Amino acid sequence: MNYSKPALASLLALALCGCITAPAGPPGPQGATGNTGARGNTGYTGATGYTGATGGTGATGNTGATGGAGATGATGDTGATGYTGATGDTGATGGAGARGNTGPRGSTSPGTIVVVPPQ
Repeated sequence: MNYSKPALASLLALALCGCITAPAGPPGPQGATGNTGARGNTGYTGATGYTGATGGTGATGNTGATGGAGATGATGDTGATGYTGATGDTGATGGAGARGNTGPRGSTSPGTIVVVPPQ
């Protein structure tokens, strides 16, 4: 049983290592970037089509004849001007009427006031 004590100690140490974790170390270097694939070829452009022929222009029609001017009618005579009637006389102006007399002036002295009932 010479091996049992060291084996037991190794198993115990191994069991404790599974429970205890050590801090992580520094990160490793970044890996190299992969190569870019080859570029594909560009397709061909199709040929340009032909332009169609232009049609002919039609003939221009003739212009019709211009009609003659009509005859001018005769101008009528102007009628005679009538006479203006005579002006009547102005009537005579009447005289001013006579001026009426003014009645006597009442007094303004304080006195007794007499009230007369209506009849």
